[in-house]
Amino acid sequence: MFTQAQSPRLAQRRARVLKERAIEMVLFLAALVSVFTTVGIVYILVKESVVFFQQVSIVAFLTDTQWTPLFDDQHFGIMVLLSGTLTSSVVALAIAIPLGTIIAIYLSEFAPFKLREIAKPFLELLAGVPTIVYGFFALLFVTPILQWFYPELPGFNLLSAGIVMGVMIIPYVSSISEDAMRAVPMNLREGSYAMGATRFQTAVKVVVPAAFSGIASAYILGISRAVGETMILAVAAGMQPNLTFNPLEPAATITSYIVQVALGDLPHGSIGYQTIFAAGLTLMLFTFACNIAGHVLRKRFRETY
Repeated sequence: MFTQAQSPRLAQRRARVLKERAIEMVLFLAALVSVFTTVGIVYILVKESVVFFQQVSIVAFLTDTQWTPLFDDQHFGIMVLLSGTLTSSVVALAIAIPLGTIIAIYLSEFAPFKLREIAKPFLELLAGVPTIVYGFFALLFVTPILQWFYPELPGFNLLSAGIVMGVMIIPYVSSISEDAMRAVPMNLREGSYAMGATRFQTAVKVVVPAAFSGIASAYILGISRAVGETMILAVAAGMQPNLTFNPLEPAATITSYIVQVALGDLPHGSIGYQTIFAAGLTLMLFTFACNIAGHVLRKRFRETY
């Protein structure tokens, strides 16, 4: 009798264990998708870049001040594209990081509940606007406004593209930063109030430092988003290979150049076509370095606080 009563129970337990293991296996395979995707991307970029660097010197690639792989007089100075990428990213981050952080502090520490529940979804809608729309907004709206203040500003420039790109990145910075601030335990705020600190002092000197590991993650995401943006720069920045760090001038970026070549008629395997893989590898290494720096920063402040 005892064995017969236990058999259904053991069978149910065995079935439950098998289901749990099956679910764990599915989740494990899903996690491996991102790993395999990353490995595949790195493999393609490295494989094709090796072919490129067999014909172009790495020294010339890093030191040449001209980028004309599509002309008869070919030059392959990646610094030309890096200058445009860095300049537009700096402009965007100068807009996104301060505004995103201020918005996050307000929504987390000062905004009434009803206002926060209304404002945050509207703010996050900015992340859903197609980037091509942002590009035409920068070209047809922001640039004419800037030309009122600076009439010599060309129609294509890095400044308007960077400003609009910064507006686009604000939801990424503000949303993740606000979530990190709201995760700070309430007893830290109460302790600050008990010591006589004001609400603003508590937000700036207690909540922000305690949540800085999460805020740093938001900044790194914003940097990666700025560096990898394509369509805004392709529409509003001009796609002219120009070695400049002046945001008032037109320039090309790594991503806009890749789009330009990918949509062209260059034959596969040609040296001009292979440049997109070398440029893509450079962009990936730069983004990887930013992520490593962000990881180190998060680890440091997590240990501190």
